[in-house]
Amino acid sequence: EVQLVESGGGLVQPGGSLRLSCAASGFTFSTYAMSWVRQAPGKGLEWVSSINNGGSTTSYLASVKGRFTISRDNAKNTLYLQMNSLKPEDTAVYYCAKKETPAYLAYVGKTEYRYWGQGTQVTVSS
Repeated sequence: EVQLVESGGGLVQPGGSLRLSCAASGFTFSTYAMSWVRQAPGKGLEWVSSINNGGSTTSYLASVKGRFTISRDNAKNTLYLQMNSLKPEDTAVYYCAKKETPAYLAYVGKTEYRYWGQGTQVTVSS
């Protein structure tokens, strides 16, 4: 059974940083691309970032590029999202997500996924 469990969210002031983690189990993590997707209050899902299975290729939403960094540790079956210079508009529930396909290009820019974590709340406010 595929399980994705996010952690690391919280309340942070504008300009602050947070590191989100997603612990994966129930599949061969190292063979799959992964994504982070967020949902702000009252809004739809928004793709944030994707990473290929080996961690060598990444993509980002334009508004987070240069501030967020996606990474993974395949030995620990864990996906990360380092978020720096946070802004109030980054406030959202953040989800890690996986498709049935392992192919990286199927993840980039997409919000339709087969498997989701429970989400972790990120609130950026003074």
